[in-house]
Amino acid sequence: MTDWAPNERHLSDIAADNRVRLAFERKPVTLQVDQIILLKTLRPGVRESRKYAQIVSSIKAIGLVEAPVVVPDPQQAGQYFLLDGHLRIEVLRQLGIETVECLVANDDETYTYNKRVNRLPPVQEHRMIVRAIERGVTEAVIADALGLEVQSIRARFRLLDGICHEAADMLKETNCSMNVFGLLRRMSTMRQIEAADLMIGQNNYSLVFARAILAATPEDQLAMSARRKRKSDVPGPTSQQISRMERELATLQTQVKSVEDSYGIDNLHLTFARGYIAKLLGNARVVRWLSNHRQEYLSEFQRIAEMETIGSISTLGPQE
Repeated sequence: MTDWAPNERHLSDIAADNRVRLAFERKPVTLQVDQIILLKTLRPGVRESRKYAQIVSSIKAIGLVEAPVVVPDPQQAGQYFLLDGHLRIEVLRQLGIETVECLVANDDETYTYNKRVNRLPPVQEHRMIVRAIERGVTEAVIADALGLEVQSIRARFRLLDGICHEAADMLKETNCSMNVFGLLRRMSTMRQIEAADLMIGQNNYSLVFARAILAATPEDQLAMSARRKRKSDVPGPTSQQISRMERELATLQTQVKSVEDSYGIDNLHLTFARGYIAKLLGNARVVRWLSNHRQEYLSEFQRIAEMETIGSISTLGPQE
């Protein structure tokens, strides 16, 4: 029996070492906004962005919904570094709110916050607004909370009017533009399903692609109102215009073919580089050093790390 005792103690020690550690303290803390040190500077123009205005409206209407995430400064008691929630803290300062309830992280890792947020698709947003109105929330209150006009709330409420259930269900997890649903509404039920399937297959939910699908839709697959509109539209392109478009398409295909061989490996290298930079910026100590010694590098690294896809750096919007 005595032979098992050391092994049992050893196994219990291993079990203790492998226990899952909580990522946050169990209870939030209320801090003075001045106690919180930002780890990055806001880009120029971010205060004029739509997202910033929505946060201002939401806090004014219903208060702070999502608590900022902080980590204690190991070198200065009573000070905290902000891991997530830079826009929220900036809005609180603008509104003159002096205290805020925060989650306290047990690690200074910033990589896992906004990079893991799933943005609300339009169909889900529509269903959220419908449910709120059904429960008695007025359009004006929703508009104030989201920082939108009442007309925009009404448009979102009517988003799926004229859209068949199957097409809406296919697109419920995608970030289709609201205008895409306006184009789908001009098609028949079966054509809506085909169009949704085409967009999903091509992973292309752009308004331009939806317009191309509508233009290629036979008249007998259009809704009645769209048929009347097509008849009253300006006549289609001439044969000369079609020939020119065909030549331009052939040139474009040649250019695409020339970069096809190198695109995959180049994209892979850039993806790895972006991931490495994002991981570096996930370390608060690295961010502090860059902020103190290489501020110009820090802003560019943050832009790269926040890219959703390679090649989208020029279209980045403000991120929190």
